[in-house]
Amino acid sequence: MSGSSTPSNSGAGKLAEAIGARKSAQIGLFTTLPAQLLLLFIVVFPTIVTVYISLTWWTPLDGIPWTEAYTSFAWFDNYVEIFNDNKLMAALGRTLFIVIIACALEFVFGFGLALLFVDKFRMRPVYYTLILMPMMVVPAVAGYMFLMLFQSTGPINQIISAVIGQPFEVVWLADEKLALVAVIVGEVWQWTPMVFLILLAGLMSVPEDQIKAARLLGANGGQVLWRISIPRIKTVMAIAIGIRFIEGLKLFDIMYIMTKGGPGVATETLSLYIYKRTYGDLEWAYVSALGLAIVLSMSLIALGLMASLKAAGRRRMAGVTAGNA
Repeated sequence: MSGSSTPSNSGAGKLAEAIGARKSAQIGLFTTLPAQLLLLFIVVFPTIVTVYISLTWWTPLDGIPWTEAYTSFAWFDNYVEIFNDNKLMAALGRTLFIVIIACALEFVFGFGLALLFVDKFRMRPVYYTLILMPMMVVPAVAGYMFLMLFQSTGPINQIISAVIGQPFEVVWLADEKLALVAVIVGEVWQWTPMVFLILLAGLMSVPEDQIKAARLLGANGGQVLWRISIPRIKTVMAIAIGIRFIEGLKLFDIMYIMTKGGPGVATETLSLYIYKRTYGDLEWAYVSALGLAIVLSMSLIALGLMASLKAAGRRRMAGVTAGNA
């Protein structure tokens, strides 16, 4: 009797589990449904509309709603225009120049600060907070701050005048090269703390026992850094540089407040160029195509970065496994 009742109990248990799992799935569906609908209207619907508009010549000046944009269907002409847009390529070149210089400086300063903060010292939390404060400032506010600093009668010129002992009244933001310098200074000031924070986390994750063992064997600070710390945080370094590079390509707030792309177009970045084509020229179809092309490019860069990080991780794990063997 006991042997015959066991399969029955087992079948009833499985049925109860299946019913419970179905109810859990239904509860999960109803719980996440509002978020899914919100995601649909925030991401999916605008993306579909953007793709649709990018395949037309429609602008608000046509006097027809966007739902009738199909009357001026252009297929992929807007995407072809991207490669023939010399002003766009010039803006992209300026953006890359600013981002490369800014990222390099942010990495150098951020890494230097991270090395200083790895070891504990007096009032470390206070200095830590002060270093992170620029990152908390709204970019538009940071732009206004540096706009005031780099005025011809601003503090920068006054400090230089005091140092050299004679009047120094350079109009920074009216000079093509100096305006770029001023913008880069503002960008580096605001976002070096982010690089510092990421690199500090990486350095603090290096096993202390390996560092102590190296020092017991006679290694100096430089050898510990190059032989132990840096090899272990290469992935963290790549993440810090990758994040800042991608974020730097979206540079807009500081540039718009400080120079509005001037003098002329000397500091016109990619984001500023898109802004002008959107609200100045009202070429929304072309801007839609351009925006989609940029999103696709950024996605490919991010995927490439992630792939390289995964490959580096696999190589490191393979090296550890071979060493243990």
